[in-house]
Amino acid sequence: MNRFTKQNKIIHLVEANYHLLPVLNRFGINLGNKDKSLEKICAAQNINIDFLLAIVNTFHNEEYFPETELKSFSPLLIIDYLKKTHQHYIEYVLPKLESLLELLIDSNITEIHQLNIIEQFYQKYKKELLLHIKEEEQEVFPYILNLVNNNQVNNQFTIHSFEKEHSNVDDKLNDLKNLIVKYIEPVYDNNICNEFLITLFRFEKDIKDHARIEDKILLPQLITLEKHING
Repeated sequence: MNRFTKQNKIIHLVEANYHLLPVLNRFGINLGNKDKSLEKICAAQNINIDFLLAIVNTFHNEEYFPETELKSFSPLLIIDYLKKTHQHYIEYVLPKLESLLELLIDSNITEIHQLNIIEQFYQKYKKELLLHIKEEEQEVFPYILNLVNNNQVNNQFTIHSFEKEHSNVDDKLNDLKNLIVKYIEPVYDNNICNEFLITLFRFEKDIKDHARIEDKILLPQLITLEKHING
């Protein structure tokens, strides 16, 4: 699979993979840039083009993950991207999933126990995901920012705390998807169910990429920073 370069235009990315649209939005890039290259767009908007290319190519190609290159970027860039990803989940993905799930439940011609289980499972997953995001936003990210900006280590929050709290929320999303595919009874609207599942599949891929950046990039950076400060 070809990689995107600085000379590519927005249309090239969108035609190759329209799922990149929200990824571009996280960098503040919208449509309507005519025939400007990514390099020119990023220069005009003060965006790190190398970081953007590393992220969009990672998102576009599951086999591509420039671990060494990503580790070379400032944790500040990575945290900013992760925060905008969280915002996208909270403001768009979760409300869309809830709306589709509600339509799916309403489309059934009879009361189905499995759908109630699916709804309960989803609500439990949502609660755990929001808690995970809250912990990162209020504890992990501020700790890393303090390491970068002030060279200060908080002895009450260590790498072990990060590892303990960083749960694999993507696994439970996969469980939800499998629950629907394997056990839901066929008395629902096919189109609504398909759209709900497609949204889950897209979300699952995004969550996995998000987790890879945290586990493979941000976590090692945190370890390195702590070791450097502690001597």
